[in-house]
This record gives sequence, structure tokens and C-alpha cells, in this order.
Amino acid sequence: MAPKTPRGIVRALIAPALALALGATVGPASAPAHAAVWNSCDQWGNTTLDGYILYNNIWGSGAGSQCVWANSGTNWGVWADHPNTGGIKSYPNSKKVINKPLSSLRSLTSSYRVTVPSTGAYNTSYDIWDTDHDYEIMLWVNHNGAVGPLGTSQGTVSLGGHTWNVFKGSNGANEVFSFLRTSDSTSGTVDILPVLKWIKDTKGWMGDETIGDVQFGYEITSSAGGLDFRTDSLTVSGG
Repeated sequence: MAPKTPRGIVRALIAPALALALGATVGPASAPAHAAVWNSCDQWGNTTLDGYILYNNIWGSGAGSQCVWANSGTNWGVWADHPNTGGIKSYPNSKKVINKPLSSLRSLTSSYRVTVPSTGAYNTSYDIWDTDHDYEIMLWVNHNGAVGPLGTSQGTVSLGGHTWNVFKGSNGANEVFSFLRTSDSTSGTVDILPVLKWIKDTKGWMGDETIGDVQFGYEITSSAGGLDFRTDSLTVSGG
């Protein structure tokens, strides 16, 4: 399920008040040691490495502790200890800024390789936004536990080298299009541009939006006791 507001925009502005309201851990937590060039246990901890923006992003209510570490913008991970309750607690991610109209994009691809736990409730997903934050396109490459997409089923489609179950809905702030891979994957390459063009040209669900950024990370609902999520490698390229 998608959040109520765009990640990293409204949430960053209301972080101090929201931290108090949520009771989220924003200080140090008992994360495992990593020989990393950057790490943070702050609720909104973020940095830029190698052209990617890394973001701890503990945004949901009832969250526990979470720490992110990075060797680079494309090799990073997170340790999270969120309670076994409903609702998304966080979306730690690495973001690549695109800022090009869909009609002018000639390519937009990404490759990923992750190591994820066999317990907990989460999805590993791309989160793609237009610059106005009217539309959110999620591509789930794997998921585990009691999690599900927002909206209603729109059938199945093969695009970008994968077969997806498609869902369409709204969270009240923006339209959400979710593509769930029909089988879980921990590595692969996604041709993102055909997915966006299918939404625009085949379905007519959005116009010629300017694609703002491509995020890749983990929407975590529960990870009680502390679980590790690792992005072993990631590339996002397009223009």
C-alpha cells in the first residue's frame, strides 16, 4: 500500500512534529556494524553518494528502530526492527533524479541485486514519481508477509522484461499504479520506459508527465527482532 504523501517532500517538512507524534526512533539503534562510508539511524537521515540520494525515511506510524548504511550509492543496506503491526513503517531507498518529460526519454533502465530476509512483512520496490507528485508508479520485484498494493486489479501484463499483476488506485493525494512481479526476484534488469509508456499511451492513465526520480528500496511493514535488507548492487540509467 502506498503512503498518503510523497516521500521526501511533505514528510521532510513535518519531520520534527511527526517524529513526536509517531514515537519513531530517531536516535542511535542497535544496528549491526558495517564497514561503510556513511550510516545513519536518524528518522530522515540522508546523503548523496555517486549521484544517488540515500534516505533512511522512517515515515509510518508505530515505527521502531532503523539504521541505514552505505558503501556507495548503489551498494547499501538497512537494519530495521519494526513491530508486527499493520501499516508501512518506512521506505529506506536510493534515488536517482531523472527530471525529463516522458516523451523525451529515449531509455530508462535499472538493474538490481538484493539480499532480503525470509521473515517479516515488506516489499522490495521501485517507486517512480512525476515532478508534480500527481502519479506514483511502483514496481514490486519481491514481497513477503502481509503486504498488498493499493487499489483494484487491472489484470496482468508483460512489460520491460517481466510479467506483472497491475493495480490502480488513489491514496487521496495522488494516483498510484502498482506493478507486482508475478514471481519473486532478487536480481534482474527492468526496462522501465515501456512500463511508463504503457500507462500513458496504452491505458491513458496519465499524460506527458516529467519523470522526477526513480527510487529503489524496501517498504517495511514489520521486522520484529531486527532484520537486514541489503542492496548488493543497483544501477539506474536513462536519458
